[in-house]
Amino acid sequence: MSYFPDVPKIKYEGPSSKNPLAFKHYNPDEVVEGKTMREHMRFGAAYWHCMRGGLSDPFGGPTAQMPWDDMSDCIDNAKKRADVFFEFLEKIDIDYYCFHDRDIAPELNDLAKSTAALEAVVDHLGGLQKSSGRKLLWGTACLFSHPRYSQGAGTSPDARVFAYGAAQIKAAMDATHKLGGEGYTFWGGREGYATLLNTDMKRELDHLAALLHMAVEYKKAIGYTGQFYIEPKPREPSTHQYDSDSAACLNFLREYGLMDHFKLNIETNHATLAGHTMQHELAVAIGSNALGSIDANQGDTLLGWDTDQFPSDLYGTTQVMLKVLEMGGFTTGGLNFDAKRRRESHEPIDLFHAHIGGMDAFARGLKSAAAIRADGRIDEFVKNRYSTWDSGIGAVIEGGTDLKTLSDWALKNGEPVVASGRQELLENILNEFI
Repeated sequence: MSYFPDVPKIKYEGPSSKNPLAFKHYNPDEVVEGKTMREHMRFGAAYWHCMRGGLSDPFGGPTAQMPWDDMSDCIDNAKKRADVFFEFLEKIDIDYYCFHDRDIAPELNDLAKSTAALEAVVDHLGGLQKSSGRKLLWGTACLFSHPRYSQGAGTSPDARVFAYGAAQIKAAMDATHKLGGEGYTFWGGREGYATLLNTDMKRELDHLAALLHMAVEYKKAIGYTGQFYIEPKPREPSTHQYDSDSAACLNFLREYGLMDHFKLNIETNHATLAGHTMQHELAVAIGSNALGSIDANQGDTLLGWDTDQFPSDLYGTTQVMLKVLEMGGFTTGGLNFDAKRRRESHEPIDLFHAHIGGMDAFARGLKSAAAIRADGRIDEFVKNRYSTWDSGIGAVIEGGTDLKTLSDWALKNGEPVVASGRQELLENILNEFI
């Protein structure tokens, strides 16, 4: 049975095509900087948005048409969703997917029953992966939707909630391991606070670190070799979330001795909410060799919440791919479309239009980034801008010195003449390739 009978497998037709169900720029077999586009991007689809996202917003209920879903919590309905999803992956030509445990299987308000339901659906997903060749990019546990987690999971003031969350993480890790997931993500959706009037921040951070150490030990115990990720986000739903941005996450990992076990999964819309550019967040992570994966979307600066829009900004995709190429490409992770259609785009075919647009936008970003690198003018400018550090007093400073030596040098050499930063010139060069 086909759930998308009117949709063929999406193929590359080139920039001149007017077919809405064709790629204009994403050619999976095209080689860029020694790898195919498929290898560079490692696209993933988000189960929660594709199969469970009703397209509600803060002012209205769901609008999404999902004729295959009877909205029940039975296992058969969960398996049917998986069948639909894998048909979608096949037709959109996406190799990877990501899930929360409660996306793929129902929350039954009984841990044993919920875990049994998860195991049953995981077995079904395993069969779908084997027959299709699709893979799990990463899994995670949903520790933010159920009312029990209204005040956090790993940072809950209630130890009983902490224990329940730990059990749910164990089951989600087991599921991810069984499906050969290449990573496992921790997103602290409610690991934060609404007010410090009722919060012991230090104790909560200690508890969160303890939970992550438990996960590291369990990972070793079951022989799971996938990469652990933390995903930064500053707020929403909490007023302040402890994983607020890349720098905060890295500081937390260093403080609690977890740097060797985690990398970051960075989302564009979360960078926006943190008051940073995505380029900044990626640069911070790369500087610590901690960029693992990317949630590919974009936000709306006119709105104050996480809008999770499909990426269409070519400047944004170019800047992301410049950073990915700079670090030598993905060694773990990929580009997961943590993105949802707009509430008005409620028909099933809109799932295809949305992903086609996102994949084409990143293909253009990849080609532009590779062309900018091949041109070399921006890299050469940056190299020259820091040239005083390569010899003379700069080399002395980087090699280690003292204030008296620098004072003597400055008194002898006088006022430095600072060169222009040439921001406008560099922006003009960037525009040549977009």
